[in-house]
Amino acid sequence: MNIVQITPGAGGMYCGNCFRDNSLVGELRRLGHNVTMIPLYLPMTVDQTDHSIGMPIFFGGISVYLEQEYPWFAKAPIWLRRILASPWVLKLVAGRAASTRASELGAMTLSMLDGEHGKQSKELDELVDWLVAHEPPDVIFLSNALLIGFARKLRHRLKAKIVCMLQGEDHFLDALPDPYSSKTWRGISERAKDVDLFVAPSQYFGDLMARRLSLPAGKVKVVHNGIDPSELEIAPSSQREPMIGYFARMCPEKGLHILVDAFILLCRRGAVPGVKLKIGGGLGPSDREYVQTLKSRLTKAGVIDSVEFHPNLDRKAKHKFFSNLSVFSVPATYSEAFGLYVIEAWAAGVPTVLPDHSAFPELTAVSGGGLICRPEDPASLADALESVLSSPQCQRTLADAARRASLDVFHQQTMAAKMLQAVSQKSAVAA
Repeated sequence: MNIVQITPGAGGMYCGNCFRDNSLVGELRRLGHNVTMIPLYLPMTVDQTDHSIGMPIFFGGISVYLEQEYPWFAKAPIWLRRILASPWVLKLVAGRAASTRASELGAMTLSMLDGEHGKQSKELDELVDWLVAHEPPDVIFLSNALLIGFARKLRHRLKAKIVCMLQGEDHFLDALPDPYSSKTWRGISERAKDVDLFVAPSQYFGDLMARRLSLPAGKVKVVHNGIDPSELEIAPSSQREPMIGYFARMCPEKGLHILVDAFILLCRRGAVPGVKLKIGGGLGPSDREYVQTLKSRLTKAGVIDSVEFHPNLDRKAKHKFFSNLSVFSVPATYSEAFGLYVIEAWAAGVPTVLPDHSAFPELTAVSGGGLICRPEDPASLADALESVLSSPQCQRTLADAARRASLDVFHQQTMAAKMLQAVSQKSAVAA
């Protein structure tokens, strides 16, 4: 099967959607399919083999911005557009992209949804022309619903099946200022008829998006995210000191402040002697002030010496990060569609404590590898962390279940097989 995967790059920032898409492409290639991975906006940054290497970057971030703000740029010569879309130039602006908030992107998001009628229509023409000139795809995967404006033209010119992945778009769309938020939701709903199938990473998120986009029954299938668990080193639980881990973007939305408050509570209780907190993940310019306030809070509480910060680790360092944890928690405050960090912890044999909302209860029930606590409640989180850390038997039981789930349910081989099954089931695709 000839497959095209279209995925926005995140420049110098790590991106969970990029990880998922890149892993899927690699596994589909291993299964013998011809898969082309096309990056958009900025170069991709992943902590494994980058399957987009050698591909041109379409919808270059600089050109997209200039087309939005200055209509005359649509007539810019092709040589200038190619220079602005070159990886080395785009890397220079990646830092600015990392600090951009949803509140600043309303007009551009709406224009991108307009597809062939939007201000970036020339960019779409270049992408479609390039695909037409190469081997025609049977299926085109769009990484998220914000790319749905591409679907109509891709379907018309290439006669390919269009599959749109759903990967947590609601948080971004709801953060857009009015009237852009309501208009973009409506625009995605109207454009949904150009898509053959939507694929969600959890039943929770599939149901949520089906409801908010008024999608017909059968048009959304669930395929859990997957990784390669063999790459994560597992340390015997008996050799681990009481270490709580967090690995995600260091930002308010991921609830790092809630975990910090829970850790301070644990230290004050004294029920888990020697407990430590290890914090890793992406740290960009827009989140540095937030992290500094957390460090000040930990210093004031007298526990800063028991906390480690490990920002922006590479792949090898990330795997080592997970290998000596006792329990893992990212108490996200928003509607998390999945959370790759959860299955990374499980692959390392680390039990989790997650909030009772969004996809977390569903994933925890499937795996049996963790506990659930009340959302945005440091005391409830501290109680659950203490119950794991103070019982070696509980920790061992949860860790074993977590590891089994990473091998059976949340493996990238399972993800690829189920994705192919979803795409091939004609009855699953509603008009």
